[in-house]
Amino acid sequence: MTDSYLMRVSHLTKRFGETTVLDDISLDVAAGEVKGVIGPSGAGKSTLIRCLNGLEPIDAGQIWLDDTELTAKKADLDGLRARIGFVFQDFNLFTHLTVADNIRLGLRKVRGLDRRSADEIAKRELARVGLESKWDAYPAELSGGQQQRVSIARALAMEPELMLFDEPTSALDPESVGSVLRVMRELVAEGMTMVIVSHEMAFIEAVADDILFMAEGRVVEEGSAEQIFKNPREQRTRDFIDGIAAALVGEAEADTR
Repeated sequence: MTDSYLMRVSHLTKRFGETTVLDDISLDVAAGEVKGVIGPSGAGKSTLIRCLNGLEPIDAGQIWLDDTELTAKKADLDGLRARIGFVFQDFNLFTHLTVADNIRLGLRKVRGLDRRSADEIAKRELARVGLESKWDAYPAELSGGQQQRVSIARALAMEPELMLFDEPTSALDPESVGSVLRVMRELVAEGMTMVIVSHEMAFIEAVADDILFMAEGRVVEEGSAEQIFKNPREQRTRDFIDGIAAALVGEAEADTR
């Protein structure tokens, strides 16, 4: 693998039964890069990002993290996942644990830290997402946006080299969306390497260094935000962007009635 890339995906194929949901996907993620993944529902975006840290096994291809192949038969998946933070669209917090215990769990079980060290890191990351006052709260006592920020803090506490976001705002109300995107913008400013699957087009356009447009399990087009949103080469990309623009115009007109 080339040293300039933190992650490399080569000819990834994923099937569910007879259905091919990812068809010969290749991509590179450089250290410090923010890669956006966009496309219509059913394009395979969430399946792709789940494959990137081994949550979904693949049928063909290779995934590398630095010089370690994540898809090798004897790969230490637990060790590799500790280097990759994952933020789910449905938060995936343990409802019977407090915020503190949700964050401490991986620090104690995976990194083997003592309670005092784990607490220090957990408090630091909760402060980072603006939720230090929720230390003893349970997930059910938090808003959706707060739960997602705890999820981000939990992932950051493991000090990952790469952060994966799978539609992190799709389950949130508009106010909560803003709070989560602010945290993500701060991570971008700090130079965190990120792959973001999202339907928040304005956010992706603003923060992504490189964008993949996917449809029907394939990468239709890859390029800068300027190319994808302003001058797409492929008709399928153009149709998608035009559809979004038309929807936004419709929403704006409805708001003025």
